[in-house]
Amino acid sequence: MHIDPAALDEAVARRPFTGVLAVDVDGERVLERCEGFRHRALAAPMTADTRIAVSSGGKGFTAVAVLALVERGALRLDQPVRELLGDDLPQIDDAVTVEHLLTHTSGIGDYLDEEADWQPSDFVLSVPVHELTSAEAFLPMLDLPQAFPPGERFAYCNGGYMVLAVLIERVTGERYHDAVRRLVLEPAGLTRTGFLPLDALPGDAAVGYLGDEGDLASTLRLPVLGNGDGGIFTTAADLHRFWLALLDGRIVSPESVALLTGPRHDVPDEGRRYGMGFWLHATEAALILEGYDAGSSFRSTHVIATRTTASVLGNSSEGAWPVIGVLADAIDAAFADPERRA
Repeated sequence: MHIDPAALDEAVARRPFTGVLAVDVDGERVLERCEGFRHRALAAPMTADTRIAVSSGGKGFTAVAVLALVERGALRLDQPVRELLGDDLPQIDDAVTVEHLLTHTSGIGDYLDEEADWQPSDFVLSVPVHELTSAEAFLPMLDLPQAFPPGERFAYCNGGYMVLAVLIERVTGERYHDAVRRLVLEPAGLTRTGFLPLDALPGDAAVGYLGDEGDLASTLRLPVLGNGDGGIFTTAADLHRFWLALLDGRIVSPESVALLTGPRHDVPDEGRRYGMGFWLHATEAALILEGYDAGSSFRSTHVIATRTTASVLGNSSEGAWPVIGVLADAIDAAFADPERRA
């Protein structure tokens, strides 16, 4: 995969980009750039090992945790979620299943409807952000009318992944965060990945900023802890470890990996396909995690055949997108020219 240095320099400067860009091929890092600050007011520089929030990129971790529980017999893909919700969230159709939620086909109402005129700077949470320390705490925001019958079509739904997090808590008896750590992070060896409190970030974590400049952080616009629909912190190195561990069958079985990464839906508006918790390249064998929220712009793409991971983790709402575009173009060019794939 060839990345034009001039195009990359222009993309870094355009917004400007603050964050980490890395390309790893199997066991070797072949490209790395760290730009800007993890903490602007302190002028603390971004480093390759900085932990950065990846917003909706965390949906992949939720999906893998669900499949791990399916393998253990604690959940079924065809299980109606009403069996576990009981009287909670009564507006969710009784026909909605775990699989509907994983594939964004449940039709349930979404507390953060990205098809609406939403901006990362908006205040969208109707519960005090400091109270959102478990999936159960989100319940008051999730009881919304069905938008369409279950299974009718694909519609990206943050609320669906929050319901999955509630189900994880109910079948494990653990907080969502602890269950994901046990089921996904520890088997994959992800020692730099986890759910960090936004009101008490450690010094090696990046503050998320609303704009390309200035010190206005995203803290009051997000749950104090990330949850089922996103917000986990990670590093470029851990993302590469995650992809390899997943595809090598070290987190869930190869059969479960096939379920997670098999194409379920074409999504023309995004120019991609979708599986369960993972975006897929439109035509090629490449898996994608992506996130966009207040203080976060992120994409990690893994090319299966060459065990190549290209990750861009930005700690501003918009700053990473030009850089993400350069890497996406390089990946597409490599697919078009086999001699450039390595």
